[in-house]
Amino acid sequence: RSLIVGRPLAQLLLNKNATITQCHSYTQNLKEIVINSDIIISAVGKPKFLTKEYFDEKKKQIVIDVGINREDGLLCGDCDFENIKDKVYAITPVPGGVGPLTVLSLVKNLILATQLQMKD
Repeated sequence: RSLIVGRPLAQLLLNKNATITQCHSYTQNLKEIVINSDIIISAVGKPKFLTKEYFDEKKKQIVIDVGINREDGLLCGDCDFENIKDKVYAITPVPGGVGPLTVLSLVKNLILATQLQMKD
């Protein structure tokens, strides 16, 4: 539901005709919603918030962990990666998953903005 990730991402997915359910850490029945989802994109902002109990290994779920948190001085995501990776079909690691793609997008937009300014 954040203005940085949640809302823009929801709108992008809706624009591609995806059916979405937008939740947050206080959503009632969150485990039930997540376990019944095909693709989970997490940007909760709480380290290792989504544990193995949220996932069903029979569903071949895909998890995109956007969260950047610190736990015991180390970077980690919103998902408990080590305990989830064998239960889901695919999961992005933190660090090293979504972060490099974010940097790539920022550089691409910076180049585009520079080119547009140079035209003026």
